[in-house]
Order: sequence, then structure tokens, then C-alpha cells
Amino acid sequence: MAVVLRFPDRRAHPSRAENLSHLIQALTCHRHPQEDVYWLKENAELLSVLECSGEFSAEKSQVGAHDLAKACPTALSPLRRFYKDADRHLCFFRQYYRFILSICLDLEDLGLVDTGGGDRAEALAHWVRQQDLPQHELSDLQRAEARRLLARRGLEGDFPGLDGRLRLFADNTTQFAVPNRKAAYELTHIVFYLSDYGRRDPDLSAQARLSLDHLGVLAFLDQDADLLSEVCIALRYCGETPAAAWEAWLRHHHQGFALSSAERATAPSLHCDDYHMFLVSSWYQGLSTGSCFNQEIPPGALRFQRPERTGILHQLSHAVFHAGGQVGDWHRLRSQVCAELSEPAYQILCQAEQSSADFGVFFEAFARRGTIQPTVTQAEVG
Repeated sequence: MAVVLRFPDRRAHPSRAENLSHLIQALTCHRHPQEDVYWLKENAELLSVLECSGEFSAEKSQVGAHDLAKACPTALSPLRRFYKDADRHLCFFRQYYRFILSICLDLEDLGLVDTGGGDRAEALAHWVRQQDLPQHELSDLQRAEARRLLARRGLEGDFPGLDGRLRLFADNTTQFAVPNRKAAYELTHIVFYLSDYGRRDPDLSAQARLSLDHLGVLAFLDQDADLLSEVCIALRYCGETPAAAWEAWLRHHHQGFALSSAERATAPSLHCDDYHMFLVSSWYQGLSTGSCFNQEIPPGALRFQRPERTGILHQLSHAVFHAGGQVGDWHRLRSQVCAELSEPAYQILCQAEQSSADFGVFFEAFARRGTIQPTVTQAEVG
């Protein structure tokens, strides 16, 4: 009789330094060519997360900084070459000045480049201000980002009334109970910039905090880990603790990411994968647990795939719309709306309801009761 002997798997799991090397190298060498805006975007986002998390700063965490310092030189060499030639990149690709300046600032602040006794990022920041590039922006949010980047090297810009307009936008709670991805990410980034990524109190009003709560409920209903991670980060930067149901779902969702090697031939489509969701999800896990990028990350050109999405926002919107526009009160509509949902959707709705003390306020705005009344003209009155 044959006996099958099973030996324990003694293969060593990669260290976090190796995981970081694989992640950085995928972004710097494999996913997009350096002249592609997606190369700038993805590398700027990763370096920003590494810098602002504090986990990889030598001042705050010797362990995290040591892991980053041990990253493979091959992975870091494209970033170091980019830093060395940043003045040319900035001059030619000035429309992407925020990405380029952010990359150089983070490389210096993370200690990943030899500045040679100088401060290249400060020189770039001076040039950006001299060219008045922030004033060419149409968006207050982009001006706020530019202001923060310049301030990292002690430079001030002239942005009269900027904070007031950002806060006025954040205080409009009703708009954040309605699906609008552009407005949603503008709100989270307003908090990021006003708080300097958690370094100071953003001093948000009660209305702005309610806006974040509404946005979190909306993201949870949609099972959108990308947006919900950003909402939870913003809440923590405000000194708030996100709903336990949101955090538990984010932890479970993060464990389900699939990272696979992608052939370079498929790289042009990689900007459509779930890299950003993986990044902000990792960022939030680091913020809430104290450590991130611990899971195994394979080498090569990576493709990031999220777990299957099971959001109920479409079902819920359909049910609310067909309930009629006369009533927006949650308690009066609850049974009618729930009857239109599948059992899994009903369970998610119940979790969302329990996650926020202001769910009724959220739902009243989400229901958008009523209709547009015809305007009565002066001629008709006469």
C-alpha cells in the first residue's frame, strides 16, 4: 500500500523589501514607457503613498525605511535617471508639472536619490512658480495640489480665496449622497491637501464631515474599494474612526486582489486594470494596521485584478426611482425599496444602514424626491 508523504512548504516567502522591489520595478520598467503620462501618474502615486504614509520615513519608522532602502537598485535606477534629467522633463512636459515635481520631492524626502549636496526639487519648484504654472490651472483642486507641492520646499503661491472655495464645496453635503465620481474624489483630495496628508488638522466643518460620511455610505453600497479606501483615509486624517463595517469589508476585499505577470505586449491596456485600487487599498491597510505591501508581489509587468464586485448601487437606484418621487423618508420607503432587492443586496443595504447614524439623512438626499416644475413665465402670468 502506497503512502503519500506530505512535507511542509519550506519555500521562503519574499521579504517586504523584495515585494517593494517587484512593485517599483513593475512601474518603472514594465508597465508603461517613461514618456507615457501613465508612467508619470503611476510612479507619482506610489512614491506619494510611500512618503505620506510615514511608514517608510527614516524619521518615523526605521523598519519601513530600511525595507525601502534595501529595494533592488535595478528597480530604482529608472527613477534615479529620471530625477537626474528632471529639469529637461519638466521643461518639455510642463503640462505634467505636478507629477514631475511630486516624483522628485518624494525621491528626495524618502532618501532614494543622491542630491549631491543640492536640492533639485527646490530648483524645480522655483521654476514652476516663476512660470506661474499653478495659475494656468482651471481647477481649484489642482491649484491646491500645486500649492502643497511648492510649500514642501518653503515656497508660497498667491491663491486668494482658495481655501474658502474648497471648504464651501466640501460643505455641500447633498451632492455627496448622489453618485458623482468626479465630485467624490475631489472631496477626498480636498481633505488630503488641507490636512497635508495627515500632518495637520484640516479643521473641517460638521457639514464637511457629514459629506465624507455620505460618500462612505455611497462607496460601501457600491462596494467600491477604491473610493471607500480614500474616504476612510480622509476620515482618519480628520481624527475620525471609519465605520467598523467599512473597515472589515476593506480588509476582506484587500486579501482578494490577484497580482499576475503581464506580457509587455499587453502593457498598453494596463492603465485600465485595478492598480490604483490596489494602491489606495494598500495605503489604507498601512494606515489602519501600521504595515502595508506585505503580501507576495511577483516580479515582471504586473496586472492588478480586484475581487468580483457585488455593489448594489444600481439595484438600489432602480428601486428608489420606481418607488415614485413623492416621498424621500427612509423609514416610510424602507419596506418598499427592500422588497425590490435580492437577498445579498438586502444584506449589504442593512450593513450600510447600520454603518451610519445619519443614514436617514443620506437617503433623503439620495432619493431625490420630487420633480422639476415647469417655470411659469411672466407672459403666462399676464
